[in-house]
Amino acid sequence: MRYIENFREGEQIVAHYLCKKRETLKTKSGKNYLSLVLADRTGECVARAWNLNNDIQSFEAGDFIKIEAVVDSYNDELQLNIRKIRKSQQGEYLPADYIPTADRDIGEIYKAICGLIDSLENKHLKSLLTAIFASDQELKKTFMEHSAARNMHHSYMGGLAEHSLNVAEICDFLAPRYKFVNRDLLVTAALLHDIGKIYELSPFPENDYTDQGKLIGHITMGAHFVLGETAKISGFPKDLQNLLLHCLLSHHGMLEYGSPIVPKTIEAFILSSADTLDAHTKQFEEHLAKAPAGNDWAGFNRSFSRDMRKSGS
Repeated sequence: MRYIENFREGEQIVAHYLCKKRETLKTKSGKNYLSLVLADRTGECVARAWNLNNDIQSFEAGDFIKIEAVVDSYNDELQLNIRKIRKSQQGEYLPADYIPTADRDIGEIYKAICGLIDSLENKHLKSLLTAIFASDQELKKTFMEHSAARNMHHSYMGGLAEHSLNVAEICDFLAPRYKFVNRDLLVTAALLHDIGKIYELSPFPENDYTDQGKLIGHITMGAHFVLGETAKISGFPKDLQNLLLHCLLSHHGMLEYGSPIVPKTIEAFILSSADTLDAHTKQFEEHLAKAPAGNDWAGFNRSFSRDMRKSGS
């Protein structure tokens, strides 16, 4: 298996990959060609098949395909120039090679989430989180195995749980350092802030936006889900429900970033800041991991519009 993260310009590739996207496009001269997005557990790569002859056999998006290709560079990004394609056969590939997973053990992540839940003093918030993360086994399994994003950050199995825990732990660290912070509310909101991702993104190996995700988005779906769960808990205070929903709805921080409202409580502001910190730091970490062996510079990152460098151990 030749993983995408290890591609080098000029090398020949003969391997199996998951085809996540397939389009038939036209060149300026009107000639048809295939534009693909291929994936394995280490990332994604754009691929082009310029000559649609008998070596390019029938397949669809979502299929595993075997390719023969050359790694090219275009606009400082590596891509594949494909010469041959055929649909992969059962037994020719290992599904685990195409499902990225968290480096951290998912069981340890869940144990840490349960530890935070046990530490809460507010009985209504503790009941809410217990119902979601412990009582509903199917929901727990979906949450723990889900990705936090299609490709921006924590885009691997267990990424949603890891990101949610990271944000909750950052919030827990900050809560006692500022006045007027309701620690239980903040930690609860942090653990639930991205729960709508289980509806916004499809499961692996596809890990792509669902129709519901495209039309509604995880912020609105997450708030709707939590509203329904709080309604099931007898005596859940309306004011507490509103404060929790406000944190979820404002966690992207700004209207132009997709939040329908900006943070108006200190808990919502801390949550938004912690969410941004963890997401952006993870993007930084993932880009630095791509640095060639023996080179501290990882190259230009388009999301941050800057070159990135390791500082050494």
